[in-house]
Amino acid sequence: MRKFRWQLVIILVTGLVVGLLLYFQQTAAPGPKVESTPSPVSGGIYTEAIVGRLMRLNPLLAYQNQADRDVNRLIYNSLIHFDASGQAQPELAESWTYSEDGTRYTFTLRPEVYWHDGVRLSTQDVIFTVGLLQGQSAFIPEDLRSFWPEVRVNALSDETLQFSLPEAFAPFLDYLNFQILPAHLLGDLSLDAMVDHPFNIHPIGTGPYKFVDADVQDGQIQGLNLEANTDYFLGAPFIPDLVIRYFPDEGSASRAYQAGEVDGVSRIGLDTLGPALAQPDLNLYSSVEPRLNMVLLNLKNENLPFFGQAFTRQAMLSAINRRAIIDQNLQGQAVFAEGPIMLGNWAYYSGQGSYAFDPEGARQTLLNHGMSTDSDGLMHTAEGVALQFTLLCLDEPKQIEIAQAITRNWGTIGIQPDLEPLPYAALSARLNARDYDAALVELDLSGTPDPDPYPFWGQAMINGGQNYAGWDNRQASEFLEQARINADQAERTRLYRNFQGIFHDELPSLPLFYPVYNYGVKNTIQNVSIGPLFDPSDRFTDINEWYILTSNRNTPGAPEPTP
Repeated sequence: MRKFRWQLVIILVTGLVVGLLLYFQQTAAPGPKVESTPSPVSGGIYTEAIVGRLMRLNPLLAYQNQADRDVNRLIYNSLIHFDASGQAQPELAESWTYSEDGTRYTFTLRPEVYWHDGVRLSTQDVIFTVGLLQGQSAFIPEDLRSFWPEVRVNALSDETLQFSLPEAFAPFLDYLNFQILPAHLLGDLSLDAMVDHPFNIHPIGTGPYKFVDADVQDGQIQGLNLEANTDYFLGAPFIPDLVIRYFPDEGSASRAYQAGEVDGVSRIGLDTLGPALAQPDLNLYSSVEPRLNMVLLNLKNENLPFFGQAFTRQAMLSAINRRAIIDQNLQGQAVFAEGPIMLGNWAYYSGQGSYAFDPEGARQTLLNHGMSTDSDGLMHTAEGVALQFTLLCLDEPKQIEIAQAITRNWGTIGIQPDLEPLPYAALSARLNARDYDAALVELDLSGTPDPDPYPFWGQAMINGGQNYAGWDNRQASEFLEQARINADQAERTRLYRNFQGIFHDELPSLPLFYPVYNYGVKNTIQNVSIGPLFDPSDRFTDINEWYILTSNRNTPGAPEPTP
C-alpha cells in the first residue's frame, strides 16, 4: 500500500514538472505575428493639372466652363448629389420627403454646416440661390430659366424648407444639384451684378477645401492654392493642401505630369492615352460618360419610307461593327449603348437584349422582307425605292472617321448613304428644322442623373421639342408620361423597363456607344475611386477620403508615405 502511494506521488510530481515546462515554453515562444493595420492620416500635398482656364469660381456662372466647375466641386456643396447609379444622396440636406401628390418636397438641412468664414448655413442661403436661378440671367441655361420660375420655395425654419411645384414632376431632384451661394455675402446682388464681383476669385463655400490664394504670373492666373476645411461636415480631408495648375490643352498637362510637376491630370484624352499608359506610376480611373452617341433617323421624312419599317432599322444597327469602331477609332474607350438609358443607372433594364454585329443576317433580313439588290449591289424596297440617303455628322475629324466607318458597314448590305459633315450650329439647325435624313449625333446627358428619356422620345416633343426622330408611339410615350409624374422609384423602374422593351423592338434610332472618361492620378494618392460621372467634376465627390500618408495602428512611429 505504501509502495503504491509512493508511485502515485512520483506520477503527480512528474506531471507537475511537465506541465510547468510546457507552460514556460508557451510563454517564452513567440506567438503569431500581429500585422499592423495602415491607417490614413493627415499630410501631403496633391497637385492637379486642370485643362482650361479660370474664369469665375461662382457655380451659377460656371455652366459653360468645365475648369471652373471642377474647382467649384471642391469649394461648394449642393443640397443633394447622385451616386453612380443615379440615386439621390444627402449632401447639405440631411433628409427629404415628398407629398402624396408629388407637388411638394420638404428638405431638412444638416444641423452643423458652416461657411468657410464661420457663418452657419441656413435655408435663406438656399432660397437666395434659387432666386438667382429664377432671375432670367443669360448665364443660366435656357431649360433652367424656364423651369425655376414655376417653382415656389419657402423656409419653414432655419433648417427646413419646402419646394412647391405647379404639378407632379418626378425628375425634380435632378434640378437640385446646383451649388449653394452664401446669402450673407451676396444677398443684395443679382446674378448679372456678380459677374465682375471680387467674390468670384475669392470664393467662400461649405465644401471640403477652402480657397487660399491664386498663383498669378504676368497678370494671368496660373493656378490656385486650396487648404482642407477641417470643419467639413462629411469629415476633414486627409490631404491638407491641394494645388490647382491650369494648362491650355491635354498635351501640356500630360507633359507636366511626366516632368513631375503635378500628381494628377483632369482628363486623359485619346491623344494622350498612350503616354499615360506608359507611365508606370500613373493610375488611370475610367468612367462611362453620359454622352450617348447614336444615329438619329428622320422617321417623318416621306422620301425615305424604309426608315418607317422597324426591320430596316434593326438591320441597319446589326450591320454596324460597333466593336471595331470603338477599338479602331476610339482606342477601346467606349462601351456599347443598348438603349436610351445608361448602363448602370437604376432605371436600366438589363433584359432588353442587344443587337449583335451580323451583316449577313442584316442583309438577309432585308431580302426576306421583299427587298432586292440591283447589279451595283444597291438595295431597293419592294416598291423600288433605293436605300440611299444623306448622313450628317459634325465637321470634326473623329466624328467624320466614325461616320465613314458606319457608311462602309452599311455598304456591305447594299445601303449607300452620302456623308455630309457640318459645323455644330448648322447641324443643330438642321435637326431642329427636321431637315435631315439621318445624323450621327452625341446626345449630351451631362448633369442630369435622372434617366427620364421623355425629352427625346415623348410624342409631345415631336414638334418643337427634341424628339428629332419624330418617333410617334403612343404606348411608349404613355410609359414616359406616367414615369414623370410618379415619384415612387419602384413604379418608375417598372415603367422605364416597359419603355425600354418597346424601344428595343421598334428601334426608332440607332444607339451606338457611350465614351469613356479617363482621369490620371499618381499611385501615391490612395483611396481614389470614381463611378459613372454625370459631370467630370464628380470625380471629387469623395476627395475628403483620399490620402497620401498612413500610420500603423499597432506600431508607434511617425506617419509614412504609402508605397
